[in-house]
Amino acid sequence: MSAKAIREYDGKLLLAHYLQQSPTMAAVQPAAAFEQPQPRLAQVNLSDVSTADASDKIAAAVEAALSRAERLNPWLTSTKLVAKPDQLIKRRGKSGLLLLNADWAQVKEWIRERAVKEVAVGAVSGVLKTFLVEPFVPHAADVEYYVCIQSHRDGDEILFTHEGGVEVGDVDAKALRLHVPIAQALPDSESIAGALLGGIGSPTQRAALATFIERLYAVYVDLNFTYLEINPLVVLEAAGGSGDGQQPLPQVVYLDLAAKLDQTAEFESGDKWARARSDAVVYGAADAGAGPAMDFPAPFGRELSREEAYIQELDAKTGASLKLTVLNKDGRVWTMVAGGGASVVYSDAIAALGFAGELANYGEYSGAPSEAQTYEYAKTILDLMTRSQRAEGKVLIIGGGIANFTNVATTFKGIIRALKEYKQALIATNVRIFVRRAGPNWQEGLRAMRELGETLGVEIRVYGPETHVTAIVPLALGQASPAAVGAGFRDSLAKQIPDSTAASSPGTPAAMLMTADAAPSSSSSSLAPAAPAAAAAAAPAPAPASADAAAAKPSSCWYAPFTASTRAIVYGMQPRAVQGMLDFDFICKRAVPSVACMVYPFGGNHVQKFYWGTKETLLPVFASLPEAAAQFPDADVVVNFASCRSVFASTSEMLALPQIRTIAIIAEGVPERHARKLISLAQAAGVTLIGPATVGGIKPGCFKIGNTGGMMDNIASSKLYRPGSVAYVSKSGGMSNELNNIVARTTDGVYEGVAIGGDRYPGTTFLDHMLRYEADPGCKLLLLLGEVGGAEEYKVAEAVRSGRITKPVVAWCIGTCAGLFATEVQFGHAGALANSDCETADAKNAAMRAAGIHVPDTFEALPALLNRIYADLVQSGQIVPRAEPEPPKIPIDYAWAQELGLVRKPAAFVSTICDDRGQELLYAGMRISDVFKEDIGIGGVLSLLWFKRRLPAYACKFIEMVLMLTADHGPAVSGAHNTIVTARAGKDLVSALCSGLLTIGDRFGGALDGAADLFSSAYDKGLTPRQFVDSMRKQNKLILGIGHKIKSRTNPDLRVSIITEYAKRHFPTTPILDYARAVESITTAKKDNLILNVDGAIGVLFVDLLRHSGAFSREEADEYARIGTLNGLFVLGRSIGFIGHYLDQKRLKQGLYRHPWDDISYLNPATAQNDRVQVGAAKITSA
Repeated sequence: MSAKAIREYDGKLLLAHYLQQSPTMAAVQPAAAFEQPQPRLAQVNLSDVSTADASDKIAAAVEAALSRAERLNPWLTSTKLVAKPDQLIKRRGKSGLLLLNADWAQVKEWIRERAVKEVAVGAVSGVLKTFLVEPFVPHAADVEYYVCIQSHRDGDEILFTHEGGVEVGDVDAKALRLHVPIAQALPDSESIAGALLGGIGSPTQRAALATFIERLYAVYVDLNFTYLEINPLVVLEAAGGSGDGQQPLPQVVYLDLAAKLDQTAEFESGDKWARARSDAVVYGAADAGAGPAMDFPAPFGRELSREEAYIQELDAKTGASLKLTVLNKDGRVWTMVAGGGASVVYSDAIAALGFAGELANYGEYSGAPSEAQTYEYAKTILDLMTRSQRAEGKVLIIGGGIANFTNVATTFKGIIRALKEYKQALIATNVRIFVRRAGPNWQEGLRAMRELGETLGVEIRVYGPETHVTAIVPLALGQASPAAVGAGFRDSLAKQIPDSTAASSPGTPAAMLMTADAAPSSSSSSLAPAAPAAAAAAAPAPAPASADAAAAKPSSCWYAPFTASTRAIVYGMQPRAVQGMLDFDFICKRAVPSVACMVYPFGGNHVQKFYWGTKETLLPVFASLPEAAAQFPDADVVVNFASCRSVFASTSEMLALPQIRTIAIIAEGVPERHARKLISLAQAAGVTLIGPATVGGIKPGCFKIGNTGGMMDNIASSKLYRPGSVAYVSKSGGMSNELNNIVARTTDGVYEGVAIGGDRYPGTTFLDHMLRYEADPGCKLLLLLGEVGGAEEYKVAEAVRSGRITKPVVAWCIGTCAGLFATEVQFGHAGALANSDCETADAKNAAMRAAGIHVPDTFEALPALLNRIYADLVQSGQIVPRAEPEPPKIPIDYAWAQELGLVRKPAAFVSTICDDRGQELLYAGMRISDVFKEDIGIGGVLSLLWFKRRLPAYACKFIEMVLMLTADHGPAVSGAHNTIVTARAGKDLVSALCSGLLTIGDRFGGALDGAADLFSSAYDKGLTPRQFVDSMRKQNKLILGIGHKIKSRTNPDLRVSIITEYAKRHFPTTPILDYARAVESITTAKKDNLILNVDGAIGVLFVDLLRHSGAFSREEADEYARIGTLNGLFVLGRSIGFIGHYLDQKRLKQGLYRHPWDDISYLNPATAQNDRVQVGAAKITSA
């Protein structure tokens, strides 16, 4: 949602701080003719207190909040006050929620009586937790006024009435209005006074109000308000003049305020909002910078739960969309729906069957969320769902439209993971699950969901695009009837996959509605029983054989912005979208690719490789849009993938190019003022603007925008490679794919389709496109899918009523469920919210029906109605069926084919320890999030990556001890020495580290492997310690792991003591250590320093760990010891020290090292006496 309400407290803080600061929107800023009083606002906030808390805890919290307010606002004790709840409650005075002219003691008692208690305001009940206290302003009723600023598509409107207060009456009927076009300056003060203030007799008040309105509008624009209402606005004139003869300026006081901000403009105005909420502004404290970010509270009666707040936080951190509203925590029907439009359609279907009171939640996920994000989203819903039980059980509907670019299998992985985690809770709650989804990789996603149903212990029924989008709703609720899925026609497309195995559950929802003797076979695609013979004419007609012949038109036709010769510039590095457009071109047999080039401002000019069919081709990429346009003067469409932050600047640049005739803005979250400015600029330039927040549009057989239509398999199944006769316009991108599916199944297919975008102010409206379709002779039947919020559908109804549109129109407005909810619900799209009764879906459906538009009773009945109207057009000869062209062959990328399981190839590498292909990194099958959640440490990570299993905690700790013990042994050893010398030679870290590591071998560090091998082999052969020592002496070999230059039996190595004592306490058994200790007793008898050294201790203990921890078989233990695992421990540990030495030398800025002469023995053959030293080849003779 973009327009979000804020508290009165915050709205008044914004005005108090910026009323005199915001830059004027007038041509010249007038001198202020009013005085702004010092702001005095006290907030009593108990948002963290719950009604479930103990009464004494609540009382203590209330007293603490009141004490804090008094401490921060000492003026409370010395003036008369006004107190009221500050929770977006309308008409507080009429509801008895306003205390006037009271002292602080009375205010405290009034708040105590109401704080954290439930009250009813009209039909809505809620808990009062936030109060606003401010000075009482005595005034006469005749100085109360009403002022409001609200935004419209083409500008802003200022409303003013000469009477304000509780009895303001019908503002819409009596307010004076001043319209400010979006691209024009605010009129001067005299014009403002003339338009709005004509009935005010006092010149002082007129001047004060005129300049106040100028300032108010400046703040409105500067801070990205979308609505600002003050009632009453009071003007207080001074009683007398000042000593210097100057008349004091009147004070303008805003007593009651309601406001909404454009949340999508937070990147632009968020710092300003926070600044006004800082302590320096609120309390006059020392400037400590910006205050807290703006708070957008939930509507009264729907307190934001912990779970809703968590999903809101997830949504803020991702480019995807995650929404959750809990409607009834004890409800039976829970939904997990993909897509903003689809989520509304599912809620409508549930409500239409009489289950609105049982609908537990509204929500949606869309925009390609990751597996981890869908897991968190699903887990939150499942947790809420399984907290309470119902005797009749519960239903979970996992639904969604046909996705454009979201990988269904990936999102389902997260959902499946959550379902497995809640398996027992789902069984205990008696949950039944119904799934319907389609889009990229939907086959794999549904297959995985079916497989889950075989093991989860919970009934799961799974359906794909062969079923109507909401057909699972009546099935899940036990309310199935033929009308619910749109009976009366025969589906024209073959069913793509079986829904379920015959042994487990019926095939399709439609099949379940039929009697046993009339049930279709498993390969049937019918959504209803066979139609009578008279309905045969209603069978969908094939498409024209030639897309070019039917759809190609001169580019000068205003009603045909897309033809088979249309060429586009893609703004942004979007290779997937570009490849999709090229693949569509190829299967449509276009002669020239629709994408002329790409523009990417963050890189120089270059080329990018793509596929044209099965062959590779190159597309130019430019850093500058003007350069791209100059190189390709035939490109008249721009698909703009710029972000919401930069899309205004980039689109403005596009609108300045005369060759550009159509621009599609894909980005969501574009500030409303930016969007409205772009609309104004586009209208002035005569450019068609589609979006923002759109997936685009498609002209079958000719052109498609970006990711419209989804993957190639969906484009083929919906026959979008050739034109049909039906043109549609929708707000929702996901639902436009459903319309493609519905139209292909009930008619001869789509002629053109546009998703205008779900924001409040789309670049073009429903009527703009419907008029195009009316003028286009290739279009025979119009289809409109509107939604709750806005009034654009009325304009279409009026066009039909007045005869501007004469072609048959089928329409439906989604969001009919909105009126059944007790509190305000913001649906998936920013514009999907009714601000008045006329903006409800029911009102708009009724108006369209009254105008002569074909409107079904429910969305589920739309396919049958569309089929009937189409059949009438066929029978009347207005649509002539044509032969169906041969379906094109669809090239598929190797990577995608591999993901779908269609191809295989031998791998160049095999890896069994780590997997980075999913949304979350796996270490030996363990998710990286679980690595931190379970705090397994470095030892645990090493056990996963080296041994592919979790070792016991004591083993992981031992590994970490080894790394600590081997980290360093001073700068004199060879590895550290080499590292230091290399560092001082100016080499980089990696080079210095490598030079040190290359010294590790049999003489340095390799004793770990050697010691482990010697002692374990001797132990395994059954040699006594004495026999082992004697055998090594006879072979003239040293016993690796025995001996130390400094340490001895009387001066033991503490490192050895530490790890051996730890092993004795924690290891199950230590036979190899005991054997080594016995050898040590023999060797130290000969010489005191022939002790078991740290290398030997680590070596033998590691063998004991491998053999006796229970984690390895004997063969595995021997293999790990043999393949260098111990050496790896030394390398890993000593790397810590080597890096330390490198950093130490760099920090000390040590210069190039040169070894001193006096530490080198120079033996020159020319000076050696008696020629006793022979060097060089010349002195070598073959004896």
